[in-house]
Amino acid sequence: MPSETPYEITPTTRYGDPYYRPTAVQQPVILPAEIPPGIDWVTLPNGVRTLAYTHPTQTPTPLAAVSQPIPAWAKTTALLAPTVGGGIAAGGIGLSYAAPGLIAMSHALWSAAALIVAAVIAVPVLLRTARRAGGGTGTRQSGTTHITQNITATGLFGRANGTINHR
Repeated sequence: MPSETPYEITPTTRYGDPYYRPTAVQQPVILPAEIPPGIDWVTLPNGVRTLAYTHPTQTPTPLAAVSQPIPAWAKTTALLAPTVGGGIAAGGIGLSYAAPGLIAMSHALWSAAALIVAAVIAVPVLLRTARRAGGGTGTRQSGTTHITQNITATGLFGRANGTINHR
């Protein structure tokens, strides 16, 4: 009876024997003594045992025996923290001692500003009052002077003539 497939059918395989695949690349047989490190027999979830890469098991080391260097940023932060805190504390103490002087200085500045404003307003008022009262030493009897001007011009570009009268 002629076979319909181009390859011959192998006899039934036993449990654990490799599957026969004629297109697969044939690998040489490796003896258990020749298995390199990192490769071991493993059992897959479907029950088939095969060679596979495995992670080497490491014995855990105690945490106290492992010493790691402290990072530079941690050292810098540890050194700066008390310095910054001390500076803030010193500033607070300095402000508490300077507070009465600062309050007195602000009162003095407000008083000086009020004096300047009063002088700017009061000096013109006093001068105007002194003129109206006739405080000058002149010979005039009246306290105010009236100045009148009469200006005339002829034509658009004519020469202007005028008189000024002091009374």
